[in-house]
Amino acid sequence: MKHPVDAHVGKRIRHRRWMVGMTQQQLANQVGIKFQQIQKYETGMNRVSASRLWDISESLGVTISFFFEGIQDAAATMKVAGTDLMADKEALELVRSYYAIPEAQRRRLFDLARVLSDAA
Repeated sequence: MKHPVDAHVGKRIRHRRWMVGMTQQQLANQVGIKFQQIQKYETGMNRVSASRLWDISESLGVTISFFFEGIQDAAATMKVAGTDLMADKEALELVRSYYAIPEAQRRRLFDLARVLSDAA
């Protein structure tokens, strides 16, 4: 059975990897392991050692603390209507695309989305 901390860290690895547009194979190559190991980390099936987490953080351009952010309320914030947003490829791709939009246009898109969701 996977430990909730391992699952949270794995989801944060996957989230950051997606945000920077990196494949599991690319991350594995940078860290010096097989991509199957990255899969196991991301699902929380295998624990990430401290030294490996250091290597992953360096490859993804974040501090180690990034992987533990929001751990206290992870269950509440990562579940919306029974869907795990961090595991939803479409949701992650939408977020990545959203942040690729220039800030002024992104703000207008956000306002539009808020109006549409209020009307729904």
